[in-house]
Amino acid sequence: MATTSSTPQPSATAKVAVEEQRTPISLGRESGSVLVLLIFVAVLILTTSDFLTLTNLDNLVRQVTVFAILSVGELFVILTGGIDLSVGSVLGLCGGVTALMLASGVSIPVAILVGLLIGLIVGLINGLLVSRLKLPPFIATLGMLGIARGVVLLLTGAKTIAPLPDAFSAIANGFILGLPSLFWILIIITIIAAFVLGRMIFGRYVYAVGSNAESSRLSGVPVNFVLIGVYCISGLLAGFAGILTASRLGAGIPTAGTGYELQAIAGAVIGGASLSGAKGRAIGAVLGAVIMALLANGGNLLGIDPFYLQIAIGLLIILAVYFDNLQGRALNLFRRAA
Repeated sequence: MATTSSTPQPSATAKVAVEEQRTPISLGRESGSVLVLLIFVAVLILTTSDFLTLTNLDNLVRQVTVFAILSVGELFVILTGGIDLSVGSVLGLCGGVTALMLASGVSIPVAILVGLLIGLIVGLINGLLVSRLKLPPFIATLGMLGIARGVVLLLTGAKTIAPLPDAFSAIANGFILGLPSLFWILIIITIIAAFVLGRMIFGRYVYAVGSNAESSRLSGVPVNFVLIGVYCISGLLAGFAGILTASRLGAGIPTAGTGYELQAIAGAVIGGASLSGAKGRAIGAVLGAVIMALLANGGNLLGIDPFYLQIAIGLLIILAVYFDNLQGRALNLFRRAA
């Protein structure tokens, strides 16, 4: 007797959105980021002699890791057509709580676990607000931005928590096989995120929801579960980034992560993610974060006013969204012609 699988499958529209991630069109989205990255690297090599020094490259890796982790978490939310504005505050909250626990004598593994759990809980709350209470993601996460920042300021008394154990600081400042430990951490997270989005059913559902949530719901996709899941991932990775930030600085700074939500969104968008959902990959988010880190690093080396760098990042976001719209129109015309 023939049997049928009870696992719901995405709709035809959703399947198209998933398959686009494996086509040359998808490769083109990341190739644009690669081209910009190569141009930046070439310019910095030609204009400054300090760029390729081991000290500068080490600092660059340590700077980009936090932004890249936030961008990967933000990508999961953006793929569903949402946005998470709370990641910077969650970073500060989790880093501050972890530092408080370490300063009070709690063991490093327990303190880290609590910090990650807080990030996961905040993400869960965001997901419930969006999926169950039907709040717009912008409003729900904007409110959480203020709540998380207020909580960490209250808990720490708006004071830096230091010093922290040397073993904890070694997590972000150590070396493995001659390379910064943060480099290997970023590689592992990128591989896991790419596997989840590209090879797991949950990843297919994420693209399906971002393509057409109502069609996916009618096809049996657990839309609410997916929405809760992506916000939990975003919160968890933001919490992890906060712990790494506290480890790197050797202190818990309650204002850490202020404004990082812009960096996270910019990293995902510049890396090829579409704010309308269903387009983007983990490697693209990492490339976008690297581009922004290169802007900041190059600006420091060349003595450029940081305010100009903020303008440059804003322009990059606008251009990325504009070209994404152009690509979408061209793809629609091609499909109609076909």
